[in-house]
Amino acid sequence: MLDLATFLGLLIGIGAILAGNLIEGGTTGHLIQFAAAVIVFGGTFGATLLGCSMQDMKNAFRAFFMIFKTRPDSAPEVINEVLKILAMARKIGLVALEPEVKKINHPFLKKGLYLVIDGMSPVMIKDVLSQEITTYEETYKKAAKVFESAGGYAPTIGIIGAVLGLIQVMKDVTDPSKIGGGIAVAFVATIYGVGSSNLFFIPTAKKIMSRVREEVFIMELILEGIMGIESGVNPYFMRARLNAFLSEHQKRENN
Repeated sequence: MLDLATFLGLLIGIGAILAGNLIEGGTTGHLIQFAAAVIVFGGTFGATLLGCSMQDMKNAFRAFFMIFKTRPDSAPEVINEVLKILAMARKIGLVALEPEVKKINHPFLKKGLYLVIDGMSPVMIKDVLSQEITTYEETYKKAAKVFESAGGYAPTIGIIGAVLGLIQVMKDVTDPSKIGGGIAVAFVATIYGVGSSNLFFIPTAKKIMSRVREEVFIMELILEGIMGIESGVNPYFMRARLNAFLSEHQKRENN
């Protein structure tokens, strides 16, 4: 499911700047400068790549598409799914659950249930799944850091682009007719740098981190459910436990 907030944010942010430029009497053509784009975006990419690994860049590319999608399943839906499986496990046994597990879409829940069905000890199950949560969180935190770093470099490189443009303007200082237009072109690089940082790179990093927090919570919720299924606890007790886990998370998010 597509995240409407992401699309609206990009559309409104960029659209407001372009609209303001038109209101001030400018044209969109003045904001399109190939040389400035090469300096700012090429320089930002190079600086960002220098500060991180190629794997982080690949993960950042994958993480970028996370911001355009909402979670396919909510926490209450996950709780209901866990309780359904728990009730079936108590009724027909863990081993007989395997055909039902194949129908589950969430890969983390499916993996946890297969560990239970395979007879792995509770300690091992918790260790394996906890490590997977930690790895996921660290991987996508680094991915978000890539965009955050780019957001820090872009404004400075935009200033470099403006200075380079002004150097070219100073070469034509004897021709006053070229100075005004040259300065305007030079400062487009600053717009690219500051604009891309505040309208794209930094908001993208924040949105990825938001997505990571959501996914990590769901994975932790599933881990609680998996441990309950493995121990065969009463479904009513498990519902109360998972709902309390959800309430505590919501309190932390609201504070």
